[in-house]
Amino acid sequence: MDYRAIRMGGRMAGLLLCALSARAEVNLAPEVTKLHAIFDAQWQQEMQLNPTWASSLGDRRYNRQWTDLSPEGRAQRRQSNLTALDQAQTIDRELLDQRELVNLELFTRAYQQNVDSDQFATELMPITQRGGIQTLDDMANRLRMTQVTDFEDWLARLDKIDVHMRQTIALMAEGIDNGMVPPKITMQRVPAQIKQQLVTDPAQSLFFKPFNTMPASISSTDQARLRDAALRIISAKVIPAYQKLYSYFTETYLPACRDSIAASDLPNGKVYYEHVVRQFTTTELTPEEVHQLGLQEVSRIRSEMNQVIASVGFEGSFSEFLTFLRTDPQFYYKTPEALFEGYLAITKRIDPHLVTLFNTLPRMPYGVKAIPDAIAPDTTTAYYHRPAADGSRAGYYFVNLYKPETRPKYEMEVLSVHEAVPGHHLQIALQQELEDLPNFRRYSGFTVFTEGWGLYSERLGYDLGLYTDPYSRFGQLSYDMWRAVRLVVDTGMHYKGWSRQRAIDYFSDNAPKTKLDIINEIDRYISWPGQALAYKLGQLKISELRARAEQKLGDKFDIKDFHDTLLANGSIPLSVLETIINDWITLQLSSATHSH
Repeated sequence: MDYRAIRMGGRMAGLLLCALSARAEVNLAPEVTKLHAIFDAQWQQEMQLNPTWASSLGDRRYNRQWTDLSPEGRAQRRQSNLTALDQAQTIDRELLDQRELVNLELFTRAYQQNVDSDQFATELMPITQRGGIQTLDDMANRLRMTQVTDFEDWLARLDKIDVHMRQTIALMAEGIDNGMVPPKITMQRVPAQIKQQLVTDPAQSLFFKPFNTMPASISSTDQARLRDAALRIISAKVIPAYQKLYSYFTETYLPACRDSIAASDLPNGKVYYEHVVRQFTTTELTPEEVHQLGLQEVSRIRSEMNQVIASVGFEGSFSEFLTFLRTDPQFYYKTPEALFEGYLAITKRIDPHLVTLFNTLPRMPYGVKAIPDAIAPDTTTAYYHRPAADGSRAGYYFVNLYKPETRPKYEMEVLSVHEAVPGHHLQIALQQELEDLPNFRRYSGFTVFTEGWGLYSERLGYDLGLYTDPYSRFGQLSYDMWRAVRLVVDTGMHYKGWSRQRAIDYFSDNAPKTKLDIINEIDRYISWPGQALAYKLGQLKISELRARAEQKLGDKFDIKDFHDTLLANGSIPLSVLETIINDWITLQLSSATHSH
């Protein structure tokens, strides 16, 4: 199947073309006011029902609460989704202009997606090897801890961790009863993560870390009081809660986890996987179509890789070249510290060149941090944390320093471009600064756009003066290959009966990532079905739209204007993006005609 013919889902494709002329004489203000009142009320409800998300956005109002995982709390969230859809139905679409129509359509789509997802009860699998209540301490990294009340709020939260733990274990037990359990192979990693929380000295607890570095603005008396309270609560509540989890997990839950890896083996699993494919790609593609597209992309990228191998004069097979990249010491730093310095140097080298590709850059800066030691062995090479909504915390590019001998230098440029700038930080920080958008569009969005942009950005590295070395160029191609491989192995494992080992072997045969990385990646796809498909499908659509614009506009094509237009509406479904870019091309053509 030709990727240029990707079918788009949803009713939105024509929305931005709706004629305003018929509405010119109608007073739109009251209906728009009503619509935004719905958006605001629903946003407040979201913050209240999801206090940990609120906290990570910098909203301090619910900093003393965990998300309520009880049956009542879950029912309340389900009802909230239905209420949002009911409210949306009360709006007269005839009284909205095109921008507000898109807001309403995206709002409706988001809540319909929530309602559709509710039927699969995936909340009954609350833990994965990549995170869950066993890594809850990491939440402190996303909180502002600047004043006494921040520390008191954290203590109040920790004081309720026993309730939160009971609710989590109850979800897991319900999951066992309903056959909603994760694969044993990924869950075998979790006991070691829980053990990180089982310390004998509360001062060594990961939850105590915020109290080790308290701001000087907090008096020594308050600091001493807060530390004493923290030690007491960690001893009395936190450590016992994790002891309870460890016992339950190792004695009851892990033995009950399933031997199979496929999402299609869950209750109603085939329908569930088809649903997540549509959800994560915002297309109507079937798993089989995605699989075939992946095979095509792997073949295309492989031929580009072979050209690079020829250019360095390597004598040997493709697999021998991959072995050379995985094992030759020249490609690896010896220490975590040197690896970290390498990442810092790359990001600073990129920053000044952004002005050649963008008219608009975010106001919010970003920093580089090491992934916490407790989760580094089981997580990916890097990830990005968005800035706080109120501007109190910058964006952060987190890099994995565990086993530097498995982190190749030739990947570092392409990784930095994807996770920091012009990838995730540039796009997400800009989105949060779009102050005319409602909150639900500023602070959430569609994976296919966000990750599609990140992967598209990797190619922009050439314009930014990166990949001058053939091995770094091979690194860029390897990352493109990695995302193409995902289309094949995700659908292979979850829909076509592939074993985990077959997926690992396919990945190893086509990309130079190290064995540790490949196994972590495959296990990530097992525990998060469908999500990995978004990257390549988003990139293909953005690249297709750019090629279309370049072809139609010729020397009138301006890369800065194209990027500004692409990012001006935040993270959106691919069908909406296509309409926006088509409209922009039409506008450029007509203004060029008029200027003559």
